[in-house]
Amino acid sequence: MPVPILLVTGFLGAGKTTVVNHLLAHAQGRRIAAIVNDFGAINIDAELIAGASDGVVSLANGCICCSLEGDLLRTLSTLLRRDPKPEYIVIETSGVADPADIVRNLMDPVILREAPLETVLCVMDAATPPSALDDALHRSQLRVADIVALSKLDLADEGASVRMREAIRAQRVPAVVVDAKHGAIPSALLFPAHVAREPVPRAPGPKRPAEDRFETLSWTSEQPLSLPRLQQAIGRLAPKLARAKGLFETVEQPGRQMVFQFAAGRATLAPGDASAAGVPRSRIVFIAELGVLSKAELDAIMDACVATG
Repeated sequence: MPVPILLVTGFLGAGKTTVVNHLLAHAQGRRIAAIVNDFGAINIDAELIAGASDGVVSLANGCICCSLEGDLLRTLSTLLRRDPKPEYIVIETSGVADPADIVRNLMDPVILREAPLETVLCVMDAATPPSALDDALHRSQLRVADIVALSKLDLADEGASVRMREAIRAQRVPAVVVDAKHGAIPSALLFPAHVAREPVPRAPGPKRPAEDRFETLSWTSEQPLSLPRLQQAIGRLAPKLARAKGLFETVEQPGRQMVFQFAAGRATLAPGDASAAGVPRSRIVFIAELGVLSKAELDAIMDACVATG
């Protein structure tokens, strides 16, 4: 089973480590491996520490944390050989690193197959002057982001968050912008439901993530989909979506699953493995801001994608 990667970027002092600390301390049963530039920067509560060996700190909640020493791909390979294997990998970049370089490294075919890059999170200090976005490194960190998290809101004045959101919008960044109070970010955005592992039930109503701003809606079908109709449907849904992820068969390629991802206004399709037995042939999870997309509207749009005749 591939292990998704969450890449955390952001300028020096933006609050990346606070976000990673919060993720590890509130893993909610997920086995997360964190790769960080400096172990000393990670401040996990003492009661979570289980032990340390070979440059890896084990946490009592099943997570681990290791320092980035040498080649990133070698470090990832070491993590992927662990037993049990992590369910997610979080990589915290240096504050002066251009994340585009790291993204290129993660496109290595071997790593991409075993540990695909799923989400890029850019952490930004809410008090950052909007003029700072003229800096090339700031712009590079924003451009690759699927999600931008505004941090240190308690230290910024009342209008800082609004000004920063306007400045980000002026950069034409398609990422979802969220507040990250004390490093907390809605987990549904960072860790979308793992549809490859288990079927997504057809629920009568939405299931809400930890923060009330977003809700998760699922759609399933026992029938293959028409790819042209699906492309039209995603075009209609895109303005209302924060994230989406799913697996489905198409009538054009029966018996072959396609992996669908939608983030930061971009939709991607990739070939998957053969369909598993006992699960719906098509299952997609959608995340939208609360009240923006109804279950009835979603079902109507997606049901029209089912191939007929």
